[in-house]
Amino acid sequence: MQNKIITLLFAAFLCFTSGFGQNIMTVDQAVDIALKNNYDVFVARNNADVAKVNNTAGNAGMLPNIGILGTDNYSVSNVYMNLSSGSTITAAAGTSNAFNAGLALNWTLFDGTKMFITKNKLNQVEKLGEIQFRDQVMNTVFNVIVTFYQVVQTKQQLLAIRDVMAYSLERVRILQKGYEAGIAHKNDLLQAKIDLNVNKEAEISQINIIRNTKRALNQSLSRDPDTQFEVADTIPLNYVPDPVDLMNKLYSNNTSVLNYQKQADIALLSLNEYKTYRLPKLSMVASFNYNQNDNSASNVITSRTYGPLLGGVLNIPIYQAGNALRQVKAAKIQLQSAQYTVENVKLQVNTELKSALTDYDDQKQLLTIERDNLTLAKENLRISMERLRLGQTTALEVRQAQESYANSLARFYNFEYNMKVAETRLKQLVAGL
Repeated sequence: MQNKIITLLFAAFLCFTSGFGQNIMTVDQAVDIALKNNYDVFVARNNADVAKVNNTAGNAGMLPNIGILGTDNYSVSNVYMNLSSGSTITAAAGTSNAFNAGLALNWTLFDGTKMFITKNKLNQVEKLGEIQFRDQVMNTVFNVIVTFYQVVQTKQQLLAIRDVMAYSLERVRILQKGYEAGIAHKNDLLQAKIDLNVNKEAEISQINIIRNTKRALNQSLSRDPDTQFEVADTIPLNYVPDPVDLMNKLYSNNTSVLNYQKQADIALLSLNEYKTYRLPKLSMVASFNYNQNDNSASNVITSRTYGPLLGGVLNIPIYQAGNALRQVKAAKIQLQSAQYTVENVKLQVNTELKSALTDYDDQKQLLTIERDNLTLAKENLRISMERLRLGQTTALEVRQAQESYANSLARFYNFEYNMKVAETRLKQLVAGL
């Protein structure tokens, strides 16, 4: 007897130290890891950075282009020249060299305000990149939170299976004693053992579900799928949604609405860009040139010129084969489509918000009912087990009470999880995660 007690104490110690050594991870820690490691977040950040890099005055065409130009042409030729004076000039293998170099500047001074519209468009594209980055962050956080609490829920289901299995084991013990005493039927004992084995099978399957769900969470955290961690077995439900506040924040905070609204703003600027194609353009040209020509077969053996040049180019569109008008018409259609999309997205997120609020309220009511139901089912099972022990009920009645308790536990944990998902969805819709 003493050896059994020592063995049990040692096993309990191992279980305790094993559980204590696990890394208990909170949902905030999971989100923090994801935002630091998730590859989708990295890609979204890079896309936003590209838009920021491209947002320059030079890319908008507001700054001049300056370059150094140079050419050098060397030739060898035989020359024969018959002059009007009657004289003749001949030169065998005459050489010539023409060298040109210069510093040139080309600066568009006026292009129908296109450069200013383009700069504004680049500003909006940069803001769009930041919105899309925030949208990816919101999606990542939502997925991590939902998967995290899915791990918690699968762990709760395992605890529920083990709780029910304890009753199955107790039922087997009671019926085994009753059978040995000749007051219980063997088929009741066999059914109880079958139910216990089914509970054991469910336990094994649930452990595998937990393992796979943890791997899914590790994948969202961009780390090794078999990284070991542990979570608590409770889901906090202390959120109280304010429908009026959520509705007021929806259109101003929702990243999908902001995303498509910004795309509509960019489409409007693109339309304004195309309109400038019908306006005059003025450019300034300035350079400093150096030219030298050497020709052994010419009367002028060497000539050299150098000096500054300043000029301007005025381009007034007269006829462009209808291209400018075509581009404006196409841009107007694209703008209209972008505006339609914005209104459609607003309608979608409005519907999603109302559905999420309804779902949250429904799950809350279901959870409240099931909490009472769980209390009743557990009390009913306790009474049935006691009556079975006293031989005052049938094994079938106890089995039904046990199934009722098991189903109530499963529903209760599902309602908790569904309520947390609805809460997370509400927060995501207003970018409140």
